[in-house]
Amino acid sequence: MINGRTAAGFEGVAEAFSRNFAERGELGAAFAAYQDGELVVDLWGGTADRDTGREWTRDAAQLMFSGTKGLAAACVLLLVQRGQVSLDDPLSRYWPEFRAGETTVAEVLSHQARLAWVEAGYADLLDHDAMAAHLAAQAPATDPRAAFMYHAITWGWLVDELIRRVDGRTAGQFFAEEFATPLDLEVWIGLPDELHWRATSMVAPDGVLVDEPQTDPLLQLNRNPLWVPGAEKIWNSPEYRSAGLAAVGGFATARGMARFYASLLGEGEGVLRPETVELGRREIRRGIEPTWGAEIAYGAGFELQVPGAHLGRPADVFGHGGAGGSRHGAWPTRGIAFSYVMNEVRTKPDDRPLDLLTALEKAVG
Repeated sequence: MINGRTAAGFEGVAEAFSRNFAERGELGAAFAAYQDGELVVDLWGGTADRDTGREWTRDAAQLMFSGTKGLAAACVLLLVQRGQVSLDDPLSRYWPEFRAGETTVAEVLSHQARLAWVEAGYADLLDHDAMAAHLAAQAPATDPRAAFMYHAITWGWLVDELIRRVDGRTAGQFFAEEFATPLDLEVWIGLPDELHWRATSMVAPDGVLVDEPQTDPLLQLNRNPLWVPGAEKIWNSPEYRSAGLAAVGGFATARGMARFYASLLGEGEGVLRPETVELGRREIRRGIEPTWGAEIAYGAGFELQVPGAHLGRPADVFGHGGAGGSRHGAWPTRGIAFSYVMNEVRTKPDDRPLDLLTALEKAVG
């Protein structure tokens, strides 16, 4: 069931990966890590499609949900590096139709835009132009709690539109040409049609996704259309796989995502300069997310260390997790970059990634 390899000293990571299958009922998954530019963990196993029994192979492409945000953040940072965007500028400088005129690029990247939902609804979920237009015309929420609220899906339309207005390419095209091709990454914002055969099928176990009525109007407004019963039909559809949602539409192998974060540590031919990465992981805001009741912390699109340590315990960690369990990021002072992807969605607490990251930390010492 388990395939791949680990470098000497990282055998404990393989043991943790196997435990996820033996003790936690893992369906299909992959885990990879780089240390100082060297691939030290490359593991995969299980089932890519529960209905057909198709095995998880080395080239399986996995939907990452919000793990995508780290990729889109890097695209914006490259525009900053080139002098085409300033984090301190209002987004409306680049997108004149954007109604929230004083909202800065940094505020958008750090989930402070007060646009966590789309008042016009999600009928056009896979139509970027329509959704961006809805957000451009929407007034920022006035509820004080909305001032620092996770923008699960809307973040992507805001950031993608910024990239399009400045560069002309979509976030998916920009990432492919500026990062994936030069770095030879198996990572995509929107899976190309000819690669759909590599995609795994996502599974949401019974009871994980609920659709309970909310008495709090803020929670009702912020209802995620991708996190309701039956949403697997959307996740696994060809249209969703190809759409390239910059917040939640990325696909990758774990090896590809770990290599991406290794490049942000300056390993190999990195695209972003060290000072640009440092700017990206510099804390912009930290506080309690009002709909979760838990602490969150953000730089320019990257998640930072919080008490839950869901990206590992090193204080300087940065990266981004994905709904259902995936984890992607880096520990700069330890020279570590990692990625865990899986196709069975679970809710917190989820020990699958935590056990892997703990084993990785023990291996590094």
